[in-house]
Amino acid sequence: MSSSSERVVIVGASDKPDRYAHKAQLLLSQHGHEVVPVHPRLESIEGVPVVADLTQITGTVDTVTMYVGPAISQGLGDKLVTVKPKRVIFNPGSENAELEDKLSQAGIEVEEACTLVLLRTGQF
Repeated sequence: MSSSSERVVIVGASDKPDRYAHKAQLLLSQHGHEVVPVHPRLESIEGVPVVADLTQITGTVDTVTMYVGPAISQGLGDKLVTVKPKRVIFNPGSENAELEDKLSQAGIEVEEACTLVLLRTGQF
């Protein structure tokens, strides 16, 4: 991807510093990306407002990065298709073949990768 900033939705955002979703939010911000954390019960993370549900997101979304397992992501297919991100990154542990197929069929790029590694290696 280019070095231009993206609008990145983090599904499974966390306010716990030891969580990969939290590390990704900080690193995305450091790289100049606009982050939109999604979590049903948190109000803000590191001063960034959190949205409770994907249905509350409006505007262009470049990337969605997934930090929830299949038990949670299974019900997000239609919402993700509605958000129309250019791509969805399934981080290790969040892989979901059925959801990935659904997104691919909707013309959304799917990538099984680690957002942190992509950022650190200039491949984001």
